[in-house]
Amino acid sequence: MHLEIAIWFVLVRQWNPICRILMIYNRAYHYMFKAEHCIRIFNQAIDDYHRFDDVDAILVLPEFNSVQDQELYKKCWIDTVQWHLEDIIRIPSLPAEKFIETKRRIDISNQWRTDMVEHIDQWFADQYISVSVLPNARMNTETPAWAIDRLSILCLKIYHMREQVQRTDSTDELVNQCRTKLEILLMQQEDLVKSLNALIEEISEGKTLMRTYQQMKMYNDPKLNPQLYAKPKI
Repeated sequence: MHLEIAIWFVLVRQWNPICRILMIYNRAYHYMFKAEHCIRIFNQAIDDYHRFDDVDAILVLPEFNSVQDQELYKKCWIDTVQWHLEDIIRIPSLPAEKFIETKRRIDISNQWRTDMVEHIDQWFADQYISVSVLPNARMNTETPAWAIDRLSILCLKIYHMREQVQRTDSTDELVNQCRTKLEILLMQQEDLVKSLNALIEEISEGKTLMRTYQQMKMYNDPKLNPQLYAKPKI
């Protein structure tokens, strides 16, 4: 696949000046990619969701300047819905039927989340296909998209921890505990932003190898989950 993209890139560069300009613009957007931009989109998705605060709310995509921004928004929307499904499933009085339904929704959401991360990572890989990797390039413990996934979850944690700090029906002790936790979350977010920006810069300079991985989840695949493909015992 990468070879085909590389050949296509060379042909476009030689034969189609307009397409070449579009690709250069797209690459320029990528090289300017900043984690702070992700946070703005994630916070917009979280705020938009809480206008309804309903796990069944219909996703309506705002207008963005790029498809990549739309994907980031959808990614965080999925995370936000799943956050609230995780809250619902922990209701002690939740009927068994509702529990099972919610658990299955969480499983589906987890698969969507993984698919979105892999899709975003492939976009990164395509953007950097022409980068010359240095001989001593290192491998990172996680890909850019999985760091972005962590950033999305951090935005959700910060939003909901801030809610706890602002509660008027809570004790001063609990509010202070939540305020301390919020400060830690904000510090984590700042550190992750710096690390993600540094990772993307290193990849663009060929100092870190950009490689995509699939999570190979098996439990959702009826051909790989033994509880789904096994013949029923008689």
